[in-house]
Amino acid sequence: MTSEDTAGGERANGAMAGHGDPAGNAPARLTSWVAGRVQNVGLRWWIRARALELGLAGSAENLEDGRVKVVAEGPAASCRELLARLSGPGTPGKVTRVTHRWDEPRGGMTGFAER
Repeated sequence: MTSEDTAGGERANGAMAGHGDPAGNAPARLTSWVAGRVQNVGLRWWIRARALELGLAGSAENLEDGRVKVVAEGPAASCRELLARLSGPGTPGKVTRVTHRWDEPRGGMTGFAER
């Protein structure tokens, strides 16, 4: 995978311009888009379980274009770990690409929802 810009301003395995990878354990907001054979394979449930293990709040939802969108907030180190796991071994289905964007956390999220 490269770090070329993709549609929507996100980058593959990189950060959006002006929104670098947050340092240390500062609060962070990660938005990821997971592509491949990722719907109807238990991926959203799996993401929810991993996110809760890492102490993150947010959601995972199926998109009409076949991708899964993940929004997670919490410690930056935990968000980075979730991002690594999205394309790592043991991920349900067949992940072909993960793009992501870092933003300032907005707060107000509790738990982790499957949508």
